[in-house]
Amino acid sequence: MAPSADDRLDLPVVGERQSLREQVAHALRAALITGEMRPGVVYSAPVLAAQFGVSATPVREAMLDLAKEGLVEAVRNKGFRVTELSDRDLDELTEIRRLIEVPTVARLADEARAESFELLRPVARQIVDAAERGDLLAYVDADIRFHVELLTLAGNTHLVDVVRDLRKRARLYGLSALYASGGLVDSAREHLDLLDLLSAGDTDGSEQLMRHHIQHVRGIWASEPE
Repeated sequence: MAPSADDRLDLPVVGERQSLREQVAHALRAALITGEMRPGVVYSAPVLAAQFGVSATPVREAMLDLAKEGLVEAVRNKGFRVTELSDRDLDELTEIRRLIEVPTVARLADEARAESFELLRPVARQIVDAAERGDLLAYVDADIRFHVELLTLAGNTHLVDVVRDLRKRARLYGLSALYASGGLVDSAREHLDLLDLLSAGDTDGSEQLMRHHIQHVRGIWASEPE
């Protein structure tokens, strides 16, 4: 399915501070997260390049970067299609997160020192701030950073790599609807609540909240907040 005339994206004209490839990739991620770029639609690199005000080369390079993350897929002689994830895909991603992150967080509550968790509090506040102002890309960036840095405390680099890759592939669906409903801030504040429980050494509470948070995110993906 190709985009219609009404599907022109509200993309910024990119400048010189970062490489064009990085700027384009950043803007496209934002369009994916907000739902402006829709699953199943094929987007042409030359058409997007015209909207960005750049040549097609950095756009193709950026789209190939997104393809490596599983966010889009190349369509021969046409462009790139936004990847669609089925309910089964989302359920399986949720299960993987639950199997990895819940027991890891419980172990951290037992073993890690409170000072380690306090170092993450500024990142958790960034998530809340982004939610309050409706900056969905900043929300997702801070959310990924929070969870990756939290799991890094467990000392297992392979686990961290798996979760980082998983979270890139499973961009948060439904964030726009959640923000519009006023529920995004509540979801964001769960990160601060989790740090409170971890700092207090509350293993059961940390495990329960982490399980709830992951299921909450699954609801966001389905645009059906828990």
